[in-house]
Amino acid sequence: MTLPHQTTPPRDPQAKLPEDRRHMIRRRWLTAVIIVLLVGIPAGYLVVSAGQSRDSGRDKERESSAAGLQTNVPSQMKRRVFEVPIPAGAWDVAYYETSNWKTSRLYVQFTTNATGLDAFLAESGTSRARLTPDSVTVGGRDADIVDWTFDDARTWAGTTVTREEPRPDTDITVDLTDPAFPRVYAVSTTSP
Repeated sequence: MTLPHQTTPPRDPQAKLPEDRRHMIRRRWLTAVIIVLLVGIPAGYLVVSAGQSRDSGRDKERESSAAGLQTNVPSQMKRRVFEVPIPAGAWDVAYYETSNWKTSRLYVQFTTNATGLDAFLAESGTSRARLTPDSVTVGGRDADIVDWTFDDARTWAGTTVTREEPRPDTDITVDLTDPAFPRVYAVSTTSP
């Protein structure tokens, strides 16, 4: 008995040819690289971000634990929030911030020249004409917190800038003993 001759079925023109070993290895490497990039880049970003966040937290902790005035210019954000401008060219700048659930205060002191004082007062929403002679507007409690003393031997002038809520109010006291180089003491208070 003879068996009929079997032919291979015709190949479908749309079907793929079997993959050879070289193509299989290349495909697996490409897949591995894509997976590493999809996982590695976000993971690296998270590591860098966590490090920056930790450093920022340490800076804020160091600043918060400081007792008394820090000899430095407050950050632009603090100056903007508390509306306490520091005139260009001011020196001996120092600040201290307190904050609790009820109120936040920014204490700032600096020395400037007559032009700088006028610029500071204008940006604060007041003027030299509104400074009351022989007036210390910074309260005793606030002065004690940052160890400011306002003795009678000096020439003082002061004003309070009152703003609509939620904007801060600012007590400004200026030492005009040397009118060419006034020393400014300001306490800006806001209620969050």
